[in-house]
Amino acid sequence: MATEFDASEFVDREFEAAQRSFRGTATTMTAKPDDASRAPTREQVESQVGDLHNKLSELKRAQTELERERAALEETRRRQQEFTTGREEMIHNLTRGVGLLEEAEFAARRDAEQMARTLEGLREVLNKVQSINDQTWTKENFQIELTRASTAVENARMEWNAARLKWSMLSGEAMAKAEQAAAEKKPATLAEKSFAELVYLGLALTAPLLVGIVALIIVLLLKQ
Repeated sequence: MATEFDASEFVDREFEAAQRSFRGTATTMTAKPDDASRAPTREQVESQVGDLHNKLSELKRAQTELERERAALEETRRRQQEFTTGREEMIHNLTRGVGLLEEAEFAARRDAEQMARTLEGLREVLNKVQSINDQTWTKENFQIELTRASTAVENARMEWNAARLKWSMLSGEAMAKAEQAAAEKKPATLAEKSFAELVYLGLALTAPLLVGIVALIIVLLLKQ
């Protein structure tokens, strides 16, 4: 009995699988890559470089603007600090100055009122002393007028001493300095000048005349 022939028995399954794998790999190697995996072109690189330069320029401009704003804010902060410090300083100084001047004004007004009263008292006793005329006294009223005059003088002395104690400008030293200063400002008379000063003054007055006489003599001698 003849055996039935089966063609599939002579097919090498492993060889066919190896061929299919090789054809798949070859197809994969020869296929073109897609846009996502494709290498960038030169134009794309240059475009990206240009974009980066533009972004850097924008960042630099933004940095410059921020630095300008920061400088303006720092200047504003400095001026505000100066204003705050100056205001506090002036408030302190003005408050202290107003207080001191108010005290000085009060003291000056009080001294002025006291000085006015003292001046009024001195004028009153001065008039009383000046009004004393001992030439009109007679033998009958001599004792009475003398007592009255002595009382007026004593009252004037008491008023004067009280004023001197109250006002240092009326002290002996202060009055002497004031009289000396007035005497220095007053020009001295010829009688008060020394001999040397008089000689110097005479030379100063006669010098122009002597120069004129000498000049006249020289002219006359040259004409001869």
